[in-house]
Formats: sequence, structure tokens, C-alpha cells
Amino acid sequence: MKRKTYLKLVEYQTEQSARHLDEVRGIYTEMRGYKHDIRHHLQTLRGYLSAGEYDRAVSYIDGLDKELQSIDTVLKTGNASLDAILSAKIAQARAEHINVTVKANVPDSLTISDVELSIVIGNLLDNAIDACRSVQKERFLRVFITMKGKMLYFSMLNSAVHKEKKVNGLFASHKQGVHGFGLRRAEAIIEEHGGWCKYNSEEGAFTSEFLVPALE
Repeated sequence: MKRKTYLKLVEYQTEQSARHLDEVRGIYTEMRGYKHDIRHHLQTLRGYLSAGEYDRAVSYIDGLDKELQSIDTVLKTGNASLDAILSAKIAQARAEHINVTVKANVPDSLTISDVELSIVIGNLLDNAIDACRSVQKERFLRVFITMKGKMLYFSMLNSAVHKEKKVNGLFASHKQGVHGFGLRRAEAIIEEHGGWCKYNSEEGAFTSEFLVPALE
């Protein structure tokens, strides 16, 4: 490996690690804050019930339920590594007012390593979140992950400003330098495992897909 490429890889991995740590810290801080508020919520509910204000107590519980749904970003996909990366990215997306929907069901043991899975999915989600930032209204991110036989299938639809054009058969990346390198690394991992990835751009939306062998 050439020294310049190696240094880019080290820089990219360092940046990824720092960002993922910040994302995990964000989830932890948010959950701690909610735990701290539980005591106050219980005191409020006790006050309503003691005063016979049952309708207000029910209304308060409904409000808490909606708040909890927006805070609970810890997914249960069946794969611990996928849970971690998706939970962190979803928390980041929702913090930027992106409407997120995720459906994922994956075995815990895959032939693609946890590090490789984190790089591939993390970079695709980063690009989707970056595209959503340019959208003023109706920011959305839809993720679907499942097994097709022994193949891991990933599909994602995200909002975008406009239809992008291909240059030399590829969509131009909005990110340059290390970020662009990270996306190429993700695609290389999929190809190394005998899989494929493809993208499609339409007015207002962008689709990413990949299919890769993941079970023996």
C-alpha cells in the first residue's frame, strides 16, 4: 500500500472512530437526561391522581409515550454490531430533524466482519444524512435490511434536493477527500465479498442498495 493511501486510510479510520464515539455519547447523554426526568414525571402523575384529575393523568402519559418513542433509538435487529451503528446514526439523523424509518432483521453471526459492516453501512448512512441536510422540507430516511437466503440485502431511500447526473457511470460525491475515500472503501468491501451495490437518483430522492454474501 502506498504511503499516501495508507495515511488517508489512517486519517479516515481516526475520524470515523471519533465521530462514532461522539454519536454514542450523544445517545448516552439523551437517555441519562430522560432517566433524570422520570422522578419529576412520577411526581406530576401522583399529583394528578391524588386530585382526581384522571383525564389529565392519561393525557400526560400519552405525551410521555410520544416523547419516549422519539428518544428510544436503540434498535433490536438481531445483530449487535448493526444495532450499534444504526442506533447512533438514527440519533444523529433525528437530531437534524430527519424523519427516520428502519426495518431490519439480521442474524448476529455474519461472514462480513463487524468492522466491515460498520464501515459499509456507516458511510452509506453518512451520505444519506448529508444529502438530507440540503433539503429544506420533508427530510426523510427509510432503511430496510434483511437476509435473502445467505445474502445480506440493504436498501435505503433518502430525500435529496434534485436528480443527480452520473459522471463516467458514477454519481458525483458531494464529499471530497477522506469522506470520498470512505465511500470507495465501503464499495470495495462489498466487492471483496462478492457482492454488488447500486444507486439511483430521482427528483427529490436517492436510493442506495447492496447485496453481499453474509452466511456460510
